[in-house]
Amino acid sequence: MHSISDTVPPETLVERHGTLGLVRLNRPKALNSLTLGMVRAIDAALDAFEADAGIAAVLFVGEGERGFCAGGDIRAMHDSGRAGDGLATRFWREEYRLDARIARFSKPTVALMDGIVMGGGVGLSVYARHRIVTERTRFAMPETGIGFFPDVGASWFLTRQPGEGGTYLGLTGEIVGAGDVMALGLADHFMPSDRREALIEALAAAGDAAQVAAAIAELAAPAPAATLAPFVATIDRLFAHDRIEAIITALEADDSDFAGKTLATLNTKSPRILHVTLRLLRLGRQAAWLEDCLEREFAATDAVLANPDFYEGVRAAVIDKDRNPRWQPATLDAVSEADIAAFFPSEHERLFSG
Repeated sequence: MHSISDTVPPETLVERHGTLGLVRLNRPKALNSLTLGMVRAIDAALDAFEADAGIAAVLFVGEGERGFCAGGDIRAMHDSGRAGDGLATRFWREEYRLDARIARFSKPTVALMDGIVMGGGVGLSVYARHRIVTERTRFAMPETGIGFFPDVGASWFLTRQPGEGGTYLGLTGEIVGAGDVMALGLADHFMPSDRREALIEALAAAGDAAQVAAAIAELAAPAPAATLAPFVATIDRLFAHDRIEAIITALEADDSDFAGKTLATLNTKSPRILHVTLRLLRLGRQAAWLEDCLEREFAATDAVLANPDFYEGVRAAVIDKDRNPRWQPATLDAVSEADIAAFFPSEHERLFSG
């Protein structure tokens, strides 16, 4: 007789297809949101694939038609913070190390960013060597809306491009499609979603990195237009400031519909976290290594767990779903330097040696 737990499918499916190592995120009802067990399973899969001379590439996909990965299981992080059991910190520690490992992985990694790709799902995909978006891609770093900052190295990957598109995405949490993700340099190829199985077959027959790249290029298609393209100059001008108050002032002085919509969006976010996010992004722009950004972000997670806005944001978005968070402080000018400084401790745990 099998217990109920025996019938629950694994959250991560690890398979070998020819020369391809396939990692399938398998929580489709939860939009494949990450758990600590999934992070550990992916890391173990990378161990096996790296050691296997017969594996030429690794592909990450999400099961179900709705999303690649909607991020970390934020309800679990909320509950862990309330309980003080350390699970949230363990999750972030191992997740960030996994993200850095993908960025440095010795074999070609491929991410099929089909459907929703947010938060931790961006961390799993944006560091892959070949990043593929589809007509269903919905990409965002929406953390400022739940009293958290864009993490998984967002202060690195949102600051590697010229202009302020990354600042805009990090502060507003705006959801963008395939064209914008490619325009921002966060994806490399566009591919219709119905070519997934063909992609798996092609990669399973690839013998080396050059053949992996050729297989992807063969299946790729022209990318759709970037919807933000008409607003690039406006974004670069309005978001060029190093203080969030200056960005708000610039938006208020601009009479365009785009500025008005953006201002309304920012007014729904945690004031404290807007300050923190902009500081992280500006520091990230000066960073020499991804690992520097991940360590700085990890150091800030202790302050997240001590921040009432995180619990209020998750309550409003996930638990009660009233979409009406009551932030503390409620306005930007009420946020003190001490409120911000708590996210930037002078001493903290190191994630990486050296």
